[in-house]
Amino acid sequence: MNHNISLIGAPTDIGAGSRGASMGPEALRVADIVPVLQNRGLQVLDRGNLSGPVNPWLPPVNGYRHLDEVVAWNTVVHDAVYAELGQGRLPILLGGDHCLAIGSISAVARHCRETGKKLRVLWLDAHADFNTQTLTPSGNLHGMPLACLCGHGPQALTALGGQTPAINPKWVRQIGIRSVDDGEKRLVHEAGLEVFDMRYIDEMGMRAAVEMALALVDGNTHLHVSFDVDFLDPDIAPGVGTTVRGGPTYREAQLCMEMIADTGQLASLDVMELNPAFDVRNRTAELAVDLIGSLFGKSTLVRKN
Repeated sequence: MNHNISLIGAPTDIGAGSRGASMGPEALRVADIVPVLQNRGLQVLDRGNLSGPVNPWLPPVNGYRHLDEVVAWNTVVHDAVYAELGQGRLPILLGGDHCLAIGSISAVARHCRETGKKLRVLWLDAHADFNTQTLTPSGNLHGMPLACLCGHGPQALTALGGQTPAINPKWVRQIGIRSVDDGEKRLVHEAGLEVFDMRYIDEMGMRAAVEMALALVDGNTHLHVSFDVDFLDPDIAPGVGTTVRGGPTYREAQLCMEMIADTGQLASLDVMELNPAFDVRNRTAELAVDLIGSLFGKSTLVRKN
């Protein structure tokens, strides 16, 4: 695994339905993300925050809220993530809402095309994020990033990384899903997304879900994790704008992160939708940072290979 880490803050809630995710990057810094990673023996460079348009808080137009502003934010995210990968560094995008994954993952996909790497995207989330402007109940673009990355959406977003679609849905594994809109269900099914929802995790266990999600990951795989904090059960992680009961427990989430770390292939990370406005004494940020530590190899004991 790459030991040169770059933190990139993207302080915006431009794609969300409630305000506050713009404060996420600072909450993660307050929760000591830099020293936690440094304690793992990693070299951490905090690039500070990107800047983009303010949130105008307007109703949807043609099924999209704030499309121009979302394009602007995702463009700066794409350029920043792509630049870090080009320097041989491991970028961690501190969100911000999940619409920013369009910029982040399109940059990762572009980098993989240029370096001949296979891409595997683990999407840890309560929501499938596979809506389109005709299906969305809200027009909020944080419900559409994966659809956009797979080619369903406005051209300004689908073509961001220089190729449409940016990714093949067969490269994606979703874990923890428990809220999918009716129309979205059909699109997820038609796209052939591999989804390990909470029922699968209840029946088979987190270990089986993550083993399946990581199947065929090898030394030529760029593993990208897009971690929406609402993946976690709201009892342990209240600081998100879109809570859905019945998510993974602390132990299940730790196991998931440790198993990803065990591959040694993690090469880029999004940490999304942390909303301090809904949090209690920054405990969700602290939990997120704890899990990120596990993603980079924090475990109770020294593991025998």
